Parts: sequence; structure tokens; C-alpha cells
Amino acid sequence: MKKLFNKRNYKKPLIISGPCSIESPGQLEETVSQLVDQGIEIIRGGVWKPRTRPGSFEGLGSIALPWIREVKSNYPVKFAIEVASAEHVEEALKYEVDIFWIGARSTVNPFTVQEIADSLKGTGKPVMIKNPVNADLSLWMGAVERFQKAGITDLAVIHRGFSNFRDTIHRNSPLWQIPIEFRTHFPEIMMINDPSHISGKRELVPLIAQKALDLNFDGLMIESHIDPDNAWSDAMQQLTPAALKKMLSELKTRKVKFEGQKMKSQLEEIRQQIDQADHDLLEALHRRFELVEKIGEYKKLNNVAVLQLDRWKEIFESRPEWGKPLGLNKDLIQEIFGLLHQESIRKQTEILDSE
Repeated sequence: MKKLFNKRNYKKPLIISGPCSIESPGQLEETVSQLVDQGIEIIRGGVWKPRTRPGSFEGLGSIALPWIREVKSNYPVKFAIEVASAEHVEEALKYEVDIFWIGARSTVNPFTVQEIADSLKGTGKPVMIKNPVNADLSLWMGAVERFQKAGITDLAVIHRGFSNFRDTIHRNSPLWQIPIEFRTHFPEIMMINDPSHISGKRELVPLIAQKALDLNFDGLMIESHIDPDNAWSDAMQQLTPAALKKMLSELKTRKVKFEGQKMKSQLEEIRQQIDQADHDLLEALHRRFELVEKIGEYKKLNNVAVLQLDRWKEIFESRPEWGKPLGLNKDLIQEIFGLLHQESIRKQTEILDSE
């Protein structure tokens, strides 16, 4: 059977779009009609909507499934919905739903993932797996492995961001290093970015989408509604089909590899310089930790506690200032020195506790 999620079958990016929630036959039909006019071939739509808190609109449920079958009979599209239980799968299969995705709240629970994987065994249906709500790469990988062990190999994953109470910009922090790390383990699996759920605000959707394409993601899942301001769920992050068309026309796609011998030679020369800079950086870290160990020995000799808050505050405030004239990102410097401080505490604690 031909796989839907095969990278060789698509010219990047693969676009999946549709409303956050299916609200009525008319809303669904008009949205699909406008998206098809733009060349969209895979439609998404929320039927069951797991919400964080009770009282929010949680989808119409099975009542919307006949409407999906109807639009599929009228338009050349495949339809994707989220399922959170074996019962959802059973109901959706009756109405010829083409693609299933596992939501972030389900991915976090291995029992739920296994139940859904078992219910889809032997159906041949393509499956998309969203990253878990929390930033746990192992849970995401484990969900993929459970579907693979159930014999389901037509798989894609969706990067929709991670919960982070410190992030005041995004609805869900992208934490790009996690999907990048995922791809080192599963390079053959298509990775689709969900800029709608990462941004939470429609004005940020193009920025997130472009970032994903710059990082060589294979596709985008973008929420689109004919009247976003009056949508029953996630109104702030949905685009009209017309706005979606404009955004897609402005996105830039990148070459996957360098072309031409001259370009490759220049790239290799720069990479060699990076290798040397990294070697110098590691030598500097080695020297720093030699000094950290000397301080640890001195503290042990004088029976002084490892943690010195005044000193840490001085480092945390001064190093970003030192980086300013060098054009270095403040957040990066604070994160690096935070890690260095943790390792310094570990090393000095070992010294104080040693006989």
C-alpha cells in the first residue's frame, strides 16, 4: 500500500489546514471549498476537543462525522481528525475518516497511546503524533515506537510546542532543539510544524511557519476558519482561507543541500574554522573547571559552603553585559552560565564531600 506520509511524494512543504473545530455543516463546507480552491488536499477538523479546563467547547463529537463524509464526497480531499480513545477510532472509521492524529494530551499517556495504536492495527490508516504537552522527548519517541510495533508505519509527527509558564510570547514554547533531536533518531519520519498552536496568535503564525521551513520541516498544519473572530474554539490563532493563501505565497522555501563544488568547498572551509573555534572553546572550559576545582579545594580547606549567592549574582548579571559588544544573545549567555554554574556546584560538592 502506498504511504501517504512519504517525503518523496511531496514537494515541500506539505500543507494541512482546516478549522480548529467543526461547528456546522455550512461552516465546514465553506471552509473546505475555499481551501480546495487554494490547492489544499488534506483538511483537518476538530471533532473531539480535549480542553484544559471544563466549560470550554469540547467539540460536537460523533454528530460531525457525517458532515466529514459529505464534504469528502463533494471535494477531492483527505480528512484528518484527532482521536483520544479506541471508541473515537471505531466511530471515525465508520465515516471513512482518512487520517488520525494523536493529540498532545494523549501522547503524554503511554496507556492511551497503546490503546489507540491497537485500535488502528491493520487498518492501514496514516497517523500523525503530536509532541507531548511537556518537554519530554522520550514520551514522543515512545509513542512513535508503540505505533511502529503495532505495524503502523505510515507515520508523521507534529511539533506543536510545549507548555512553559515562563514564555510570554508563545502559547506553547517551540523549544526547537527537541524536534531537531527527534529527527536525529527518526530521520525518515515526516515532521510537520503546527504554528497555530505554538503561536496562539494569528499574527505570529507566519513567523513560526517560516522558522519551521528554515529548519527543513516537511510540512505545516495551520488552522483556518471562514470567520475566525467568531470561532467556537481557538479564535485568536486561526486564519481565514484568504489570509492563509497570502501567507503561503510569502513563505520562503530553502534548498536542502549546497549545490556546486565551489559552494561546497567554501562551506567546508567555514566548517573547519568552526571546528577550530569549538576546540578552543573546549580548552577554555577545561581551564575554567581547573580553576573551579582550585576554589573547591580552598573552600574545603577553610570549611566554606559551596553556594555563594553574591558571587553567582555577579556572574549572572555581568556576563550578559560582557557579551553585548560582541553581539551575543543575552538569553543564550544566561543559559550557558546557568549550566556552568550547575556543573561548578557539582564539582565543588564532590570535593567538599571527599575524604
